[in-house]
Amino acid sequence: MRPILYETSSEGVGLLTINRPELRNALNWEAMELFAKAVRESAEDRQLRALVITGSNGTFSSGGDLYELDQYPSRLDGARLATVMGEALRNLDGLPVPTLAAVEGPALGGGAEIVLACDLRILSESAALGMMHVKLGIMPAWGGGQRLQRLVGYSLALEWLSTARVLSASEAHAHRLANRVVPVGSALEVARSLAAQIAGFDPAAVRAIKRALQEGLFQPLPQALSTERALFPDLWAAPTHLEASTRFVSRHNHQPR
Repeated sequence: MRPILYETSSEGVGLLTINRPELRNALNWEAMELFAKAVRESAEDRQLRALVITGSNGTFSSGGDLYELDQYPSRLDGARLATVMGEALRNLDGLPVPTLAAVEGPALGGGAEIVLACDLRILSESAALGMMHVKLGIMPAWGGGQRLQRLVGYSLALEWLSTARVLSASEAHAHRLANRVVPVGSALEVARSLAAQIAGFDPAAVRAIKRALQEGLFQPLPQALSTERALFPDLWAAPTHLEASTRFVSRHNHQPR
């Protein structure tokens, strides 16, 4: 059984599935390396228009596989663990297309870090989101602490990380950590539908929108406004816009005024 599954639909929607259901989709070294490889390959796929990440069998991921990782206790092992998935999620951040987490059941520890690294998060009513690292005397190392802080602010991030707080789907939604909360069993269906909707629009426009918003998160407002303005002219002059504009004008010119 492959621990990471990856496929792409004819619409250009990628699906990355963490597939270790016997261990609640916990990630061992092999799974982490394959996850990182799938993200790298998706970055090279020019036909990709959106990427959905999920877990098999009603669980997103319980994080690292402690049954295996406990056998690697050195500082060097810790650095390897932080680097493999830390780089994978940084590469996920850098994908030019929207990424969506489809979350059924628990997303804990490193599993929650993966969820927070996605652009959009669809949680089922059964979902639970929590970074439990402090219970093991550690902290997030895949970027989850920084992403959480940027989403909910310093004070809540500190409280939740230092108390191993686990959020229900409704609590996550209330704190804007979930775009949608959906019935149990439907998170993947809803995420794929949303991804297909995104994929139906001009990929250059969608990529430009994501780039402008991402860069704007870390730029002063005047610079962010300049970034957005600079991305617009190429889209305005592109065939997709010109054809769409011509169709609109033609259609409305034939309507009675």
